Amino acid sequence: MAKAPAHAFASTLKTFKTASGKSGKYWSLKELARQYPTVDRLPVSIRIVLESVLRNCDGQKVSPKHVEELAHWAPNAERTDEIPFVVTRVVLQDFTGVPLLADLAAMRSVAAKLGKSPKTIEPLVPVDLVVDHSVMVDYYGTPKALELNMKLEFQRNNERYQFMKWGMQAFDTFRVVPPGFGIVHQVNLEYFARGVYKSSSDNADVPVYYPDSLVGTDSHTTMINGVGVVGWGVGGIEAEAAMLGQPVYMLTPDVVGFELTGKLREGVTATDLVLFVTAILRAEKVVGKFVEFFGPGAASIAVPDRATIGNMAPEYGATMGFFPVDEMTVAYFEGTGRTKEEVELFESYYKAQGLFGMPAPGDIDYTKIVKLDLGTVSPSLAGPKRPQDRIDLGHLSTKFSELFSKPNDANGFNQPAERLKLRYPLTASGRGDDEEAAPPPPKAGSVTIGNGDVLIAAITSCTNTSNPSVMLAAGLLAKKAVEAGLTVKPHVKTSLAPGSRIVTEYLEKAGLLPYLEKLGFYLAGYGCTTCIGNAGDLTPEINDAIVKNDLVGAAVLSGNRNFEARIHPNLKANFLASPPLVVAFAIAGNVMVDLMTEPVGKGKNGKNVYLGDIWPTPKEIDDNLRFAMNARSFRENYDKVKSDPGKFWSSIKGTAGQVYDWPESTYIAEPPFFADFKMAPHASDAGFKGARIMALFGDSITTDHISPAGSIKESSPAGIWLKAHGVPKADFNSYGSRRGNHDVMMRGTFANVRIKNLMIPPDVNGTQEEGGVTLFQPGNQKMFIYDAAMKYMEEGVPTVVFGGEEYGTGSSRDWAAKGTQLLGIKAVVARSFERIHRANLVGMGVLPLQFRGADSWQTLGLKGDEKIDVVIGGQLKPQMDVKLVVHRADGSHQEVTVRLRIDTPIEVDYYKHGGILPFVLRQLLA
Repeated sequence: MAKAPAHAFASTLKTFKTASGKSGKYWSLKELARQYPTVDRLPVSIRIVLESVLRNCDGQKVSPKHVEELAHWAPNAERTDEIPFVVTRVVLQDFTGVPLLADLAAMRSVAAKLGKSPKTIEPLVPVDLVVDHSVMVDYYGTPKALELNMKLEFQRNNERYQFMKWGMQAFDTFRVVPPGFGIVHQVNLEYFARGVYKSSSDNADVPVYYPDSLVGTDSHTTMINGVGVVGWGVGGIEAEAAMLGQPVYMLTPDVVGFELTGKLREGVTATDLVLFVTAILRAEKVVGKFVEFFGPGAASIAVPDRATIGNMAPEYGATMGFFPVDEMTVAYFEGTGRTKEEVELFESYYKAQGLFGMPAPGDIDYTKIVKLDLGTVSPSLAGPKRPQDRIDLGHLSTKFSELFSKPNDANGFNQPAERLKLRYPLTASGRGDDEEAAPPPPKAGSVTIGNGDVLIAAITSCTNTSNPSVMLAAGLLAKKAVEAGLTVKPHVKTSLAPGSRIVTEYLEKAGLLPYLEKLGFYLAGYGCTTCIGNAGDLTPEINDAIVKNDLVGAAVLSGNRNFEARIHPNLKANFLASPPLVVAFAIAGNVMVDLMTEPVGKGKNGKNVYLGDIWPTPKEIDDNLRFAMNARSFRENYDKVKSDPGKFWSSIKGTAGQVYDWPESTYIAEPPFFADFKMAPHASDAGFKGARIMALFGDSITTDHISPAGSIKESSPAGIWLKAHGVPKADFNSYGSRRGNHDVMMRGTFANVRIKNLMIPPDVNGTQEEGGVTLFQPGNQKMFIYDAAMKYMEEGVPTVVFGGEEYGTGSSRDWAAKGTQLLGIKAVVARSFERIHRANLVGMGVLPLQFRGADSWQTLGLKGDEKIDVVIGGQLKPQMDVKLVVHRADGSHQEVTVRLRIDTPIEVDYYKHGGILPFVLRQLLA
């Protein structure tokens, strides 16, 4: 047998000892620094990636040149080097996990058809899926809400859960955390992360240990950066490749150092801090960069606060928001139930590597340094349409009033100012219609509704519900509010959806849960709920009043996303806030109440109660924190994943076998990506001619606009298809839950109710039509984008989409790229791309093309009736210049040079193979 080649850096394999005398081997960065002295001054995050490159240097996928290039990382070098980063594990949530599992199942079907062993297709790293995206807030404001919402969730998602159970028995390395345990990022933080790992095949007396690292199929995977773990969100497409042994390829990043000094003032929360950080870093344009926090302020912040900041990296656009490992990290691991042996190994490993401790100013060479004095942070919200638009709490009232009349392109609502304060009577209650499961309604006609009314107040999402200080603050504020005689306005839909069961446990132990419940914040589920559009519906009366009177209603939530139409299709203003502010605004009932100067409400004896009267003190929060970090509680809770997964989950029956049998289902269908699979790739000529324009979009088109998300409208192509397949409207569920069915998803691509295709001329008032429509050419015939796509494909006509800045920001939605490909769109031409979506487009064989300089579709004067050629001269190369030729209806033509945003050599290969999935499948089957 041929002997494996010697490791090019074998001399860097060293031994370390733990405090109790246990030995382990590790690939030493200090030893590597003898050869490359600059290693000692590299950002910590880069050194952790370097360790992976060093350890996995096999001369094939990872070469000695890769180690050398990364060891020579320079703060301001041109970024042309590609890093092959082999991750330790992969985490999935169920919305992205199901289509990924469907792709794996489809690969096994291909293997079986070609007479190969289906077991060839097997994740090579541990994969954890958490079912957290499926629960909806249908019931609320009642003690039965949790049970009733979960019951509905299992009824709606039975077919998906059966499929997951098949996956659990078919794949050896695939685990599922069932519904009702928590949000993937919080479970990852509290349970999955082990600090350091060793390979399951390493049975040596002295095994090799290495740092935890991962990619996840949710953009907020970056929450794990709070415990010093290198990890970020990728599309399901990239995650699949990582699961099947491919390195995650990326350009060597810039690393922005973020120096924190000082400390937070009394009354300021971690949420306020993260909204400051998000606004600062968005302005710094950190898209595609690592951000690494350092300095005395960073050292003083507890891990849950660090995780809150790391969580929001997608909102500020960075690949990561990373905090190095130090004493705070060790304390967090101890407090959340990791074993003594694990914690000792973790600390010893990081000390041996010289990676332990918060760097001080001057220790590290960063691309750039940004600074923030924590003492300057003030109470804040963000909105009404983007997470980076921070507003001081005291300015919210005036800001909303201003935006009410500002035009849409200035983030406004384009309404006549004289309508701002008008109110309209509701015919009945603003509460749920199931009598057994809802509080008693107020008398008909007694409730009015107006602009700025808080119609949804939700304590939800991974960002904040992982953080005991803000959750306890919400409970303490509720207690003081109830004692002062305050109540929540009847038009507010309230919900509490913590990121894990631990939160409920410590709120109960602290005696605060009953006060939240008294204000209507009953436990509604353990999942993402409102933040991902699973807020459930408003009452018919409220919906009617909004639509009839064109009201600008508001949601206030403790989440991280507030893009248009995401929270609820009828709510135009959505504000991110800390959990205690969510409670305060539910009591105030309208975002035009200035909580800094006006009373929150009237309490006992009609007395005015102000925010300062009910805001908890730091001492009150600290006194209750002892309930939150109980190692035994964490261990007992997560032991139940195996021992007691819950009655609903236990009753699900999945099919057995190594190859899935694809039963008839409107939830799960065999994906078409391998339909005509051959071992040799189809020769693809990257250029094309005579393409029609599908859409002309403005700036900040998010994956929420592109990818199917939220509820399915009856009159939409997806709704029409479901009804034709015998699914009644009541059982439509959400797009996210139907991600395993391409027929639904491609019909929902570009179908967002708020998307504006600027090909459609505005009306006489200058208002732009909303919704997924286009003008089919020739003839300017208006129709759904899906219908036009099918017609163009039938006629063999390629199509292109044009966009502005930040095309594809938002969640790491692989269906934004998969749907684009299935609609026959060959290229997207934009001013700039968001990191994940650009990679996903390439991964699906769609060309991302970027305008250069001041060029845009507007400067080209495009109207939508033109034909487009994309001319690629010679061999396809990363970031090459490409010619775009515009043929106008009058017979004239114009040429412009654009940049091909296929960024790395491996992406060229993916594109030539028709995408990353066929590329990986060919490798595995070969």
